[in-house]
Amino acid sequence: MTAFTLTDSHCHLDFSELTPQRDQLLAQCYQAGIKRIIVPAVSPKNWKSVIELSKGNTALNTNCASNIPQILPCVGIHPWYLSGLTYQDIDKLSQTIQQHHTKIVAIGETGIDGKIAKQQANLAKQVAFFVAHIHLANQYKLPLIVHHRSSHPLIYAQLKQTPAHYGGIIHAFSGSYQQAKHYIDLGFKLGIGGTISYQRAQKTINTLRKLPLNSIVLETDAPAMPLSGFQGQANTPLKVVNVFQLLCQQRSESPEEIARAIECNIDNVLDIKY
Repeated sequence: MTAFTLTDSHCHLDFSELTPQRDQLLAQCYQAGIKRIIVPAVSPKNWKSVIELSKGNTALNTNCASNIPQILPCVGIHPWYLSGLTYQDIDKLSQTIQQHHTKIVAIGETGIDGKIAKQQANLAKQVAFFVAHIHLANQYKLPLIVHHRSSHPLIYAQLKQTPAHYGGIIHAFSGSYQQAKHYIDLGFKLGIGGTISYQRAQKTINTLRKLPLNSIVLETDAPAMPLSGFQGQANTPLKVVNVFQLLCQQRSESPEEIARAIECNIDNVLDIKY
C-alpha cells in the first residue's frame, strides 16, 4: 500500500485472466492509492468490452465511483492482431472513436513489432496500420499508446515522418538514453513497468536514472507475463505500487516528488487541466 495517488498507464483489464477477480481487484487498487487505470484495446474484438469498462465515466471526468479507480479506455489495433484485418478495420476504428469520443482517452495499443514481422513477414502491413493510427490520433486530437519490440528505429522513423501532434506513451519502454531522448523530443512519455525488477534490465535501469522526471509514467501491462517482470508472480494493476517503489530506489528525488510529477505527467498526456 502507498500513501500516494498513482495511475496504471497500461493495463489490459478486460482480459479473461483478470475477469473473475475484477471487482475485488478494483476495490483493492483504490484502497492502495491507484485512482486511474488506462486500458488499451488490442483488436476490433475487444473495443466494445474496453469501452464498456468505463461505465459512466467521460474521458476527462475525475468524478468516478468513490470506491474504484477511474477506468480510461483506449482503442486500437496491436501489431500482434493484424492477421485477417484490412483497411476497412481502420475505418471501423475511426467510426468507433467518433461514436465514443467522450470516453476514449487515447488511440492504441498500436505500434511495430520486429519479432512478429520476422515470423509473419508483415512488416509493411504493421507500418501502414501504425501510420493510420497516427493519422487517427491527429484527426481526433488524441495521444497514442505505442508498442515496440525490436523496432525503435522503425517507430522513430515513422513518428519523424508523420508526427503525432498530441504525443502519447511509449509503452513498456526498454532501451538506451539516446532512444528515450528521441521519443521525449517527439512529445512522448515513457511507460516504465516491472521489467526494471530484473537484473538483466540494467541498460533500461541506467537510462531510467538519467531521464527527466517529467518524461516517466508507470504501468503494469497486466495480466501479461513474463514481460512485466516480478519473476513469475501474478501480474495485476496492484503491481503499479511495486513499480513505483522500484522507481523510487533508482531516483534521487523524494517519493512525494516522484508521485506528484508522474501524476502530472499522466494529466499532460490526457490533456487534463485544473
